[in-house]
Amino acid sequence: MKIHEYQAKELFRAAGVPVLQGMVARNADEAKDAYNKLGGAIAVVKAQIHAGGRGKGTVTEKPEQHGVELVKSADDAERVAENLLGNHLVTIQTGPEGQRVNQVFVESGCNIARELYLGIVLDRAVSLPVLMVSTEGGMEIEKVAEETPEKILKEHFDPHVGLESYQVRKLCKAMGISGKAARSADLFMKKICQLYVDLDCALLEVNPLVITGDDEMIALDAKVTFDDNAMFRHKDIAELRDDAEEEPSELRAAASGLSFVKLDGNIACLVNGAGLAMSTMDIIKHHGGEPANFLDVGGGANKDQVTEAFRILLADPHVKAVLVNIFGGIARCTTIADALIAASKEVGFNVPLVVRLEGTEVEEGRRMLEESDVEIINAVGLTDAAKKVVEAAGV
Repeated sequence: MKIHEYQAKELFRAAGVPVLQGMVARNADEAKDAYNKLGGAIAVVKAQIHAGGRGKGTVTEKPEQHGVELVKSADDAERVAENLLGNHLVTIQTGPEGQRVNQVFVESGCNIARELYLGIVLDRAVSLPVLMVSTEGGMEIEKVAEETPEKILKEHFDPHVGLESYQVRKLCKAMGISGKAARSADLFMKKICQLYVDLDCALLEVNPLVITGDDEMIALDAKVTFDDNAMFRHKDIAELRDDAEEEPSELRAAASGLSFVKLDGNIACLVNGAGLAMSTMDIIKHHGGEPANFLDVGGGANKDQVTEAFRILLADPHVKAVLVNIFGGIARCTTIADALIAASKEVGFNVPLVVRLEGTEVEEGRRMLEESDVEIINAVGLTDAAKKVVEAAGV
């Protein structure tokens, strides 16, 4: 689950992580008032969308407008907000269609002496969270990792203990931070690592992380995503979800207990099991096709879930064929076959349907499909299924 920058900064503030003052605006007048209320000589107006690269991004309807702009008057704040709100911001992470801007964040300016990078993720190789910092703040960290990986410094920490002072000193020495700024870093890094653990974050990123002219470390940006599986522990955070920023089909799937991610291809996939779903997507790509989605209906899929899955898949106008790849274990092949037959009656299949069934009660399931009036293309084995669905999609 993702949240906006302004929401992340409220969580930072509550946890004692230093941030600047700011206000959310949903129209140009509110942006103008926010500038006046903040009371500084400068401020920054930032588009609030769930995508990185906003500063370099451009507005489709106003190509001269970027997603983040420094303003020096209330009128400037009003102008920038007018250019952003209701329009679509295109960044390196949104795709060419961009994302609609529904709110902006007007934030106080500060005296920046240095820009750094900070990020925290789970390192699955060692089963520990890892704090990453770099002197290359404000840049695309993916580019830094690719071109100059030695500039990214890492410290793993025990979530039960937290980041320790000797680790902060080690990082500060490597980045040339000393004195008051190092003491500020000790406070900042410890608190932000604790926040990562306490809130069950999947990713926490501050880019840029700045050191001011007063040697204070402050989060100038904030990107936080959460582990969906842990949201039952954080009802207040779950309420921060902005449905307007989510893919509608993914929200619809989640409401039915389906694991679904929309992609850009034209071959829809309905699979049981995340690993099998990934393998299905891989083999479609291998044979020249493009998967339109990741969809795991789970081991206990029932008729209603499969029917809803087909509604979601076939609602995508780009889909030219569907591959059903089921390995019957907990979910028997007869159950899936029955669900397919019911779904064909309720939804109607308007594109070729390739079906590969294996596992428990597979012969009975295949016979049910053969005796039904559902038009399907039978496949034996995953390779056969992939070749047939790619051909059916006209690739």
